[in-house]
Amino acid sequence: MNMERTIAFTKMEGAGNDYIYVDTARFPIDNPEALAVCWSRPHTGIGSDGLVLIGPSEVADFRMRIFNADGSEARMCGNASRCIGKYVYDHGLTRKTDLTLETLSGIRRLRLHVENGTVRRVTVDMGRPEVGDLLTGDAAVSTSFGRYEGRIVSMGNPHFVIFTPAVALVDLAAEGPLLERHERFPGRTNVEFAQVDGDVIRMRVWERGSGPTLACGTGACATAVAAIAAGLCDRQITVRMDGGPLTIEWRADDGHVYMTGEARTVYEGTIHII
Repeated sequence: MNMERTIAFTKMEGAGNDYIYVDTARFPIDNPEALAVCWSRPHTGIGSDGLVLIGPSEVADFRMRIFNADGSEARMCGNASRCIGKYVYDHGLTRKTDLTLETLSGIRRLRLHVENGTVRRVTVDMGRPEVGDLLTGDAAVSTSFGRYEGRIVSMGNPHFVIFTPAVALVDLAAEGPLLERHERFPGRTNVEFAQVDGDVIRMRVWERGSGPTLACGTGACATAVAAIAAGLCDRQITVRMDGGPLTIEWRADDGHVYMTGEARTVYEGTIHII
C-alpha cells in the first residue's frame, strides 16, 4: 500500500544557481534521482537546477549530495556549498562559523560571514585545482559549429573553459550540449565560455546534467584558474555570471582556490510524495 509523505524543503540560490534543499535527518529520501527530475521541472514541479540533500557525516560537520535536473549525481557544487552553510546556520543546526562539508570530491571548508544573526556571504575553500590540457591546434575540439580551443580544469568535477572575445554572442543552448557530450569528454563535462575584461571575467555556463544555468561556482573557479594560468588576470578576480558575481582567489601560498559569494533563501515550503 502506497503512503503519502510530506517533505519540507527550502528553495535557495547563490548567484542565481537555484536548488531545492532537504534536511535528510528530518526527511529521509530514498529516490533522489527521480525526485530531482520531478521537482526540478519549472511548471509541474518546484523548478530548480537540481536537488541538494543535507545530512550527517562521520568525517565532517555535514554531508552534501547533489543531483542535477536530469537525475545524475554531481560530485561538487560551489554555489550549493555556500547555500548549505547558510542553511545549517540559519536553521540552528550549528553555531559554528567555520564548517567542514563532506562531498563526493572530498571535504570542503566553509567560512560563514554573519551579519545581524544571518549568514549573508560564504567563503568556500575549494581545494587545489587540477589544471589539465590546453586544447589548441590539432587538439582543439571540433563540432558542427567549428573548432574550440580551451583549457581542461577539474575542481572536483570536469570543466572545459573557452575564452572568446564576444561571450554574449555564444549560442549556449546550441553549442553547450555538443561540447558537454563530445567524445573528447567521455564522462561529459561542464562548459564555460568566458571573456576577460580588465579585473572582471564575464562567464556563461552550460552545466553538465542541467543545461544553461545562471551561475556555476565550480565553473567560476575553473574559469579563474584557466585565466590565471594563461596570464590573463591576477590571482584574485571577479567572475560575473548571468546570475551575479563571485570573487575567486587562487592563492600562491597553499595552491587552493577560494570562492566568496552571497547565499540567499528564496522560500520554504512542503511537497507531497507517494
